[in-house]
Order: sequence, then C-alpha cells, then structure tokens
Amino acid sequence: MSRLLPIAKRGEPILQQRAQEVTDIHDPTIQALIDDMLTTMLEAGGIGIAAPQVFISQRIIIVASRPNPRYPDAPLMEPVAMLNPEILWLSADTCTGWEGCLSVPDARAPVPRANNLRLRYLTRWGESVETEYTGFIARIIQHECDHLDGILFPERVGDKQKIVSEAEFQQVSRARE
Repeated sequence: MSRLLPIAKRGEPILQQRAQEVTDIHDPTIQALIDDMLTTMLEAGGIGIAAPQVFISQRIIIVASRPNPRYPDAPLMEPVAMLNPEILWLSADTCTGWEGCLSVPDARAPVPRANNLRLRYLTRWGESVETEYTGFIARIIQHECDHLDGILFPERVGDKQKIVSEAEFQQVSRARE
C-alpha cells in the first residue's frame, strides 16, 4: 500500500542539491518510492513530481499530465516514472507558459521552456527508453528535471515581478474564460 509523503517546500536544502543517480532500479525501496511519489502527487493535485520534492535525493521523476483544478487544460496521459532521466536535446524554439510547483505552493509565473526535447530514461522495470516530447509534456519534463539539479521554477523567471500568487493566477484565469 502506498504512503503519502511530506512535500519539501522552498528553502529546504534538498531542493537546492543535485540528486543522486539510481543505482539499483530493482531495489524494493525504489519501487515503493515510485508508488509513494505517485500517490503523493495525485493527492496534492500535481501533474509531475521529483524525488527531491519528497526529501529523497534520487534521480526519479513522475510525469502525469491530466486536467485538474490547477491545470484544467492539461492533456491526459498515463503516469510515467522516469529514472535517471537525461535531456539529450532541447529545441531552439521556445514557449513561455505559466508554471506552478508543489514545492512552491503559492506562486505561479510565466517560464520560458523549449517546445521539444529528446529524453533518455529508465523505466521502473529497467528498460531504457529514448523518445521525444513536445508542448506541455516537454514543459513538465523540463520542470521536473530541474528539480533533480536543484533548480526551482522561480529561478527560471527573468522578471521576478511576474511571479504571482496562486489566488491571483486563478482570478486572471477565470477572467479569460
């Protein structure tokens, strides 16, 4: 049975460190961690999560885009656990989109990201995958991989005055509908 894990908030040292490579994918504690991360992310209303966000210094991310109150226009996909993900290529064309973070719960900001990327990672079963992602899914992957390198999304925002509270963001979003 999966457990709900505490989520590290901005200012926690683990969020500023490079996470360690996963060396034994078949270790039962790694498999349990993946299940616990997924449960924690879903409970918190996230669309992605990285192990450092649950106080574990391992290079593991979960990408699970789906429409929810925080991201109503997110595309639907099955959750994917990615171990030791490595971005091999980022497109020169970029797009600026609003991001939030479970570790920075009361902030949203426009963040520029590459539109496309090529990624290599291991599945939870040890299979090596190399594939390309585009659009919103590519944005999630870049955001979560940043966590593995100790970077939070506000550090990617050029004009810090553009960082708004979640309440302000929701108000502006509703006004656009």
